[in-house]
Parts: sequence; structure tokens; C-alpha cells
Amino acid sequence: MNTAFTRLVTTTLILLSLAGFAFANGEVEDKAFPSKTITYMIPFNPGGQSDITAQYQKEILEEELGVSVVIKYVAGAGGAVGWSTLAKAKPDGYTISGNNLPHIIAQPLVREDAGYETEQLQPLYLFQTTPIGLTVLKDSRWNNLEEFIAYAKANPGAVTIGGSGTYSGHHIAYLMLQQLTGAEFTYIASTGAAPSVANFLGGHTDALFANSNDLVTHNDDIIILGMGTAERFSLLPNAPTFIEQGLNMKAGIDRGVCVPAGTPAEEMEILEAAFRKASTDPAFMAKMEEMGMVVQNMGAAEYEAYIEETTETYRAILEKLGVI
Repeated sequence: MNTAFTRLVTTTLILLSLAGFAFANGEVEDKAFPSKTITYMIPFNPGGQSDITAQYQKEILEEELGVSVVIKYVAGAGGAVGWSTLAKAKPDGYTISGNNLPHIIAQPLVREDAGYETEQLQPLYLFQTTPIGLTVLKDSRWNNLEEFIAYAKANPGAVTIGGSGTYSGHHIAYLMLQQLTGAEFTYIASTGAAPSVANFLGGHTDALFANSNDLVTHNDDIIILGMGTAERFSLLPNAPTFIEQGLNMKAGIDRGVCVPAGTPAEEMEILEAAFRKASTDPAFMAKMEEMGMVVQNMGAAEYEAYIEETTETYRAILEKLGVI
């Protein structure tokens, strides 16, 4: 037999043998999910509610999943930059993102250039709701909502109200306030809750639509003109609701996490279980409640149904506001 041919055959047999050994030991098979770092995107700036929540979840998620979870900030356009990035990501379970309602519903309904559709963000888990309130600093010219509205009516556009993003929970609350009162304000959008609070405390906006945990944190320095809850918020019992002051208005933000549409069911089940573990952890729940957030626990199927129902609610609100 030709020597070169013999060597070729021998080498081929050795390579096939090694490949068989590797396959038998799972070295070329798909590794069980997850087998590498998971990216947890936050579509807002660091320091906001989405970031704070993710930071408290991170350690438990890593314990449950057995891999590192890296928090990545992709801020801009009230979250739309992050969600459009997620919509284009590979649906393999290794990229997830915080998502907010009504943002992910309202933005695609209102903007042709939102960069994503609600259906491209597959719901995974809903873990909290944050009521929204309208506030001013204690040294402001207004002591209550009546004075605030009266001044705005007398000075159209002069009063600035800050908030996180556009067609977000804060922005929609602002639009509702204008419609219900007939007053005209000027909305100042920030790229997240943290910078909107900083702008407000620094005197760069007259008022702020703020999340309940920020209202609780800064309660000594502010006057809460109205809360967007059906009844008075337990951590802020002295703050009147909009409803009790004659405005049929509720406002809040739901927070959860989503994956790109098309992510396999097996990967979703593993991630859902990890988020359920993190979100039902007693220490996590206690911390969220202490900070003024209302803990929720909806798995993927229930969360998807909730988004479908909530979409119709906000479609009606946006139609009434005349923005769609």
C-alpha cells in the first residue's frame, strides 16, 4: 500500500476516533442552557427603578442559572433604544431586557419610528408596579394641586413638569393632567427616572411626575400634589390622590423582563423560574416594599395576557388624548 495513502487513512481514523470520543462526552453537543454569560439590558440610565431592581435580582439569578448575569445600560428615547436593540437580538435566551408598561405599548402605537413593535418583546416575568405622583419642592410657590392648576391656567406653558421619557408612564400622566384640567404645561423629558429626579431637585423643572420610591426617598423635601392611585398610598398617607381631588386619573408603571420574540420555550421556562425565585425571595420583596414599590408576580403566560388586556386600555386612553 502507498505510504502516503496509509498515513492519510491512519490520520482520518484517528480524527474520527477523537470526534467520537468528544461527542460521547458531550464536547460537540449543544451545551445545556445556560452555558455562558447572560446580558440583562436596562433601557434607562443607571440609578433608576429598573436598575435598582435588577441589581437586587442579580445575585439570585446567578445562583439559579449558574452563570454570570451582566447588567448593560442601553438608554435613550424613553427606553425605545434598548427595546429596539432587544428586538434585533438573537432569540437564544442570552439577551434579556427590563420592560415597562405602558412604555412598550404606547411607543409603538404613537411613533412610526419607535424601532420595535410590542409583539417583538416576548413577556417573561412581571415583578413590580410603581405608582406615580406629581410633586413640587417644599419651597415652591404652590402648596396644593388647586393652586398649581390655577397658576398654570393663568400662565399657559410657563410651568415645567419633568418625567422619564416620552409616551412613558410619566408622559402619559402629564398628557392626562392637561386634558382633565384644561391647563397647559411644558414637559421636560429625561432619559430615565434618576436624571429627571436630579433635574427636579436641582430646580431645573418646577414639578415632577415621579415614581413612588423617589417620592418616599425625598418626602421631607417635597409636597406631593397628587398620587395616581385609587386610594392613598400606604407609605405616603398624607399625600392626596388625584381622584379624591376630583380628577379621574390613575398613573403607574409596571416593570418586568422580556426576551426577543422567538426565544425557545425551554430557555424561557428556565429564565422564568429564575426570575420567580428572585422575585419571591423574602428579602427582595421586603426591600421593594420598603422602597415604595408594589411587588407583583406574573409568569410568562399571565404576563402576556396582561399586556394584551392593557394594550386595549392604553389604546383607548391615547385615542381619547388625541395622540393616535
